[in-house]
Amino acid sequence: MRPEAQKLPAADVAGGAGYGGAARGPLDATAAGGSGSLTAGGTNGVTGTSGAAGGAGTETSGSAAPRTLLPGATIGVLGGGQLGRMLALAGSAMGYRFVALDPAPDAPCGQVTPQITAAYNDRDAARELARRSDVITYEFENVDAGVAALLAEESYVPQGSALLYTTQHRLREKAAIEAAGVPVAPYRKVGSLAELEAAAAELGLPCVLKTATGGYDGKGQAVIREAAQLEAAFRQVAPGAAVAGTPAGEAGASTATAVPELVLEKFVAFQCEISVVAARSASGEVKSFPPAENIHVNNILHLSIVPARVPEEIQRRACELAERLITGLNTVGLLAVEMFVTEAGELFVNELAPRPHNSGHYTMDACATSQFEQHVRAITNLPLGDTTLLTPVVMVNVLGQHLEGAVNTVSAYDEIANKLGVIPKLHIYGKTESKNGRKMGHINLLCKDTEDGLSWVEQSNLWRN
Repeated sequence: MRPEAQKLPAADVAGGAGYGGAARGPLDATAAGGSGSLTAGGTNGVTGTSGAAGGAGTETSGSAAPRTLLPGATIGVLGGGQLGRMLALAGSAMGYRFVALDPAPDAPCGQVTPQITAAYNDRDAARELARRSDVITYEFENVDAGVAALLAEESYVPQGSALLYTTQHRLREKAAIEAAGVPVAPYRKVGSLAELEAAAAELGLPCVLKTATGGYDGKGQAVIREAAQLEAAFRQVAPGAAVAGTPAGEAGASTATAVPELVLEKFVAFQCEISVVAARSASGEVKSFPPAENIHVNNILHLSIVPARVPEEIQRRACELAERLITGLNTVGLLAVEMFVTEAGELFVNELAPRPHNSGHYTMDACATSQFEQHVRAITNLPLGDTTLLTPVVMVNVLGQHLEGAVNTVSAYDEIANKLGVIPKLHIYGKTESKNGRKMGHINLLCKDTEDGLSWVEQSNLWRN
């Protein structure tokens, strides 16, 4: 499927249904704060304060005393997926060493760097990661609460755990976004069918019901277009919960009737979806990459188009919002900010991701600095790199059903690319099992005009399914 190359028409789409949402995990309040000194697990390339780097008190994101870690230092990565792999490849080229922790014995990141093979909640493995690392970062949000707190106490984690605590829970995330003075789509907390009915009446339909935690690529949510769908949506998003059940965490709740925390979001009639990946170093330097226009198929990112096909003034405001958020949240590393653009030019933030992001993969071939190099620079407190866009680009995801065709296409003479003046750059993630709908890689299409890149996607016929 290929979207039209011309400006997309406005469409009623759920406030958050486009991306489906980054996975929200089990981190709880125990990981949001803590006390104790933060001690680096090694000494290679570390400058500045050594040993204890922090004191007692409640942790905030990026609260550890900044340290500058020069090439030769070891970066520990919690998670061994494709983001960790691309992070390690970028950082290794800069001279850093890496070690990853992942339960899969042949994880993508572990194919290019040493790996500790253990469960994410294995505290002994987490201590081993801390011992072998000068700094630790994470490549996904599903971090075990106990392990996150342990690493924050026993290692140097400039990203901290407070931001994870915020972004793993949609209600906390939305409150944090609003506290920074950035608009989000109207929403209500829901803990029962009765509350859902009241919230739907207040917000108006259509709406989308989501779990407050968990869910990604459209999972853990249901679109509600008419009142008759309310009960079915409630049962879909909270399976097994009694319709008249007690909200989780309240007196009287039981395993049989407890309802997980839910959030109802009002639909936003938008012209397009965009995202901005911003970076902030441990010393507070902030830079953002050019906004990407994102198009989804079946709630999975399909295309990122850069420059985004929106006015420059909207692109400027989008970058300003992202930089305001990353500063207000005291983030160290990357923060991906997903937004809706309305016909009136308004911007509403959809969701946040405190890590490298799929919509930022275009930076690997089209920008002076990739998002992965930028993340390494941010957590090691090096000066942030230039984010200038060097060429128009279209990033297209390669799912399991596209993998064979994509590999065959870029491995042979590409008449279509030659005719259009497009340069395809294929990146494969090294996953051991290819499945339909599973992200296996992506192609960055470097071009003189993004319309040429979109034409290549259409004419290649790889994405017709």
